[in-house]
Amino acid sequence: MIKIDIKKSFPSDLCLDLHLEINKGDFVTLFGASGAGKTTTLKMISGLLKPDSGQILVNDSTWFDSENKVNLPTQKRSFGYVFQDFALFPNMTVRENLEFALLKSQDNGIINELIELTELENLQNRKPETLSGGQKQRVALARALVQQPEILLLDEPLSALDMHMRQKLQTYILKLHKKYNLTTILVSHDIGEIVKLSDHIFEIENGQIAKQGNVKEFFGLNKTSAKFKFSGEIIEITKEDVIYVVSILIGNDLVKIVADKNEIEPLSKGDKVFVASKAFNPIIHKVN
Repeated sequence: MIKIDIKKSFPSDLCLDLHLEINKGDFVTLFGASGAGKTTTLKMISGLLKPDSGQILVNDSTWFDSENKVNLPTQKRSFGYVFQDFALFPNMTVRENLEFALLKSQDNGIINELIELTELENLQNRKPETLSGGQKQRVALARALVQQPEILLLDEPLSALDMHMRQKLQTYILKLHKKYNLTTILVSHDIGEIVKLSDHIFEIENGQIAKQGNVKEFFGLNKTSAKFKFSGEIIEITKEDVIYVVSILIGNDLVKIVADKNEIEPLSKGDKVFVASKAFNPIIHKVN
């Protein structure tokens, strides 16, 4: 069990006051608008940023406790961190990047295991400048797991990749999460990604947890028994005679769905929605 009860104030008037409990082995997502404090929360968990007050308890270890003056150094906290920008050493090969993360007392057998799991065998002797974005992110993911951490922190690691590569990397992340029984905390804005990966979602708004729940509860997916569901963004709503046509961007594809006046009333351009198919009739459900 991970318990996070922390406060942090900033000159920008943002004041974080967070209370989270995360079960060991869960995959959770921090969701919310830009500037809400999601990345800041990851930095405080990792020790890169010190809270003003509170506690961070990870299983049987105290990582931070302001009252008892405990602030475990970053290097003594058992976590892996994957950033959006890869942060690989350019002068090292793929294998050397992973080996650099090894502890002195650690068996290097984990390197071969991770290279195999992330399918980097044919790339292990190449340097980052010769790799694609998706390949670099696989290396960054593998490197974050070398020390077999208790927590994996993912700060929008796939946002710079195209849709096809994002989906492929999501599969790797899920496979590694399950293989090593990680507790994973993801920051993401991508609804499809969140639905695919997450067990639980915390929405941060105005520095506090405004809403939380499992995926179905959070996005209202339990309101329909439809077999097929896709997430997307409304690009345009146009009226044609007595009906409306809603243009929705789903991945790289533009899908047009016919809707009546009642269906489009709560919708507007830019809304994130789920599109479901039930009895051959499309249903549009706005993400709350």
